Amino acid sequence: MSVQSILGNFALILFVLTIVTGVIWFLDVFYLAKKRRAHADAALAEYDARNAKLAAEGIKPDSNSRAALEAGILRQPTWIEYSGSFFPVIALVFFLRSFLYEPFKIPSSSMVPTLLVGDLILVNKYTYGVRLPVINKKIIEVNDPKRGDVMVFKYPEDPSLDYIKRVVGVPGDKIVYKNKRLTINDQALSYEELPDYLDEDRLTYSKQYKENLNGVAHRILNDEGAPAYATNERSFPGHENCSFNGGDFSCTVPPGNYFMMGDNRDNSLDSRYWGFVPDQNIVGKAFFIWMNFSNLKRIGSFQ
Repeated sequence: MSVQSILGNFALILFVLTIVTGVIWFLDVFYLAKKRRAHADAALAEYDARNAKLAAEGIKPDSNSRAALEAGILRQPTWIEYSGSFFPVIALVFFLRSFLYEPFKIPSSSMVPTLLVGDLILVNKYTYGVRLPVINKKIIEVNDPKRGDVMVFKYPEDPSLDYIKRVVGVPGDKIVYKNKRLTINDQALSYEELPDYLDEDRLTYSKQYKENLNGVAHRILNDEGAPAYATNERSFPGHENCSFNGGDFSCTVPPGNYFMMGDNRDNSLDSRYWGFVPDQNIVGKAFFIWMNFSNLKRIGSFQ
């Protein structure tokens, strides 16, 4: 694993921090603190014996420094104090983002109009099964992804990168994309034309439709000036399950894999170009926008 991959893997960084601070915390609680206590008891016994001797000689001992002596010996070293205080927080964050919910930021326009650049979203980490952090191995089966779900996954060509697209095909589905329209298992999807979509950043309009993906209605965009599909010269695992014919293609999704597409159909690099997403690459289901600093009205569910 390269340095860049390690730095880009926040889960790995959190895992290492949790282990390191946890080891220091347990070492202090079960060993170092007891050692300091024993040292303090010995020092206090010596202090008390010295004061008793002074009292016997008629000299009034200084009893005020006893508490300061004890506190000084029992005080945690700075490196242990900070590690111990950080451990519960780091461990909690690690648990929450590994098994419950993880935040992501939308970096590109491939999911417009559903998700905009700058949207900060939450991803449910357990709805598709409980997975071990870092290695992403599923240990408990829960649900399988369904057509229409918006899913975060590890990019098949570079697993250090997280991608987000919509699930279009599940294992066994035959996907046909022709004239910018989808047919799944010989059933053509329904499309309702909507008012053109204005891209406020580029000040351009795109054709907008409501696509019904087997009961999941969502908006998609089409660029009239773009081809339905650019020629794919890349080979990917399962490439033999697909056939390409100019601007159209068809694919049969192999077992344990999913076919993903962006809602901004003509501005999305997705399964049409780099292939299927295997189950082991799944991160979770996106379900909520918790912040967009440029547009607070974006906060809420997008399903």
